[in-house]
Amino acid sequence: MKITLTQVLAVGTFSLAATVAISVEPPGVKPDDALRQLTDGNRRFVAGAVQHPHQTARRRAEEAKTQHPFAIIVGCSDSRVPPEVVFDRGLGDLFVVRTAGNRLDDLVLASIEYGVEHLGCPLVVVLGHERCGAVTAALESAKSGHDHDAAGSTGHVPLLLRELQDAVAKAKDEPGDPVDNTVLENIRIVAADLPVKSPALAERIKAGTLKVVGLRYDLDTGAVTAVDGAEHGAAK
Repeated sequence: MKITLTQVLAVGTFSLAATVAISVEPPGVKPDDALRQLTDGNRRFVAGAVQHPHQTARRRAEEAKTQHPFAIIVGCSDSRVPPEVVFDRGLGDLFVVRTAGNRLDDLVLASIEYGVEHLGCPLVVVLGHERCGAVTAALESAKSGHDHDAAGSTGHVPLLLRELQDAVAKAKDEPGDPVDNTVLENIRIVAADLPVKSPALAERIKAGTLKVVGLRYDLDTGAVTAVDGAEHGAAK
């Protein structure tokens, strides 16, 4: 069977049109719509009904050309909390910044600003989690009075433990589990610090084009829940 040049060009034109239609996310996605996509994905994950969207060879080829993530995840490096798995998302969906204890420094802020300003992300999620090792070490460090005691290392870990002491102090007199209380306070601190430390983000939050939310991940159930006092912006 012979294939004519006209047929080749027709197929090529169709393929290009399909690629463009699929690879470009809808412009101007709203912050609440982005959050809904995350929470819907997490419900699927918890229910064991994951769809693994955007994980095909075709998607890989599309995203090799460009990216249009709809949310930034500022998460902890903990190996049990991979955002794409937790939210049942795929290639090109999430712009992820992860450090132990998910605290802000200049490089983390620069990464977040890049995701917002250059990639158009309308949502920043500060994702903490149950039984966080960094938070646990910070609590033990506060009890001992020595940065290196809890972590068993003098390297750069003490810097992280010192950084988390404001959350430790805020949660000190709260009833309940001290680790979980500190995790929640840490999420609130990071969410509140974003517009304070970044005027660029503050502008967008004020304009209603960017939303910051804090979520807590439960290691046992796999569910994420909203953290009171850790939401800023949007709804305009």
